[in-house]
Amino acid sequence: MSAFVPDAATLLQAAADYLEAELLPTLAGYHRFQTRISANVLRTVVRELQLRPAQHAAERERLAALLGHDGEPAALQAELATAIGDGHQPLDDPALIDHLRRTLREALAINHPNWAAPDEPTASKPPGARA
Repeated sequence: MSAFVPDAATLLQAAADYLEAELLPTLAGYHRFQTRISANVLRTVVRELQLRPAQHAAERERLAALLGHDGEPAALQAELATAIGDGHQPLDDPALIDHLRRTLREALAINHPNWAAPDEPTASKPPGARA
């Protein structure tokens, strides 16, 4: 991409900033609500563009380690789900638990970043949360 053309994430972030900083204060009611949603959607897409490639690669590695072979993540996810459903994958397997926690944390980093712990998945738990 040319140095003079901003990348998609930068353009989307600029649009979200405009909606939130310039347009939102001028609106009320339904249109204010819809504009806030639109800004949030744009920011979610920005996080998806920035984070998902590395998350995709990390998930693929975890799935390959769990299942003992490489493949496309969607096929590996389906295989793992089948193995869990059939009882061939023990639910108390530390590698499975780690994979599920990391996968959830990665999804939260995109969809609800304030809900995702910044450190290891087990580092920050709400009071009363189970391991």
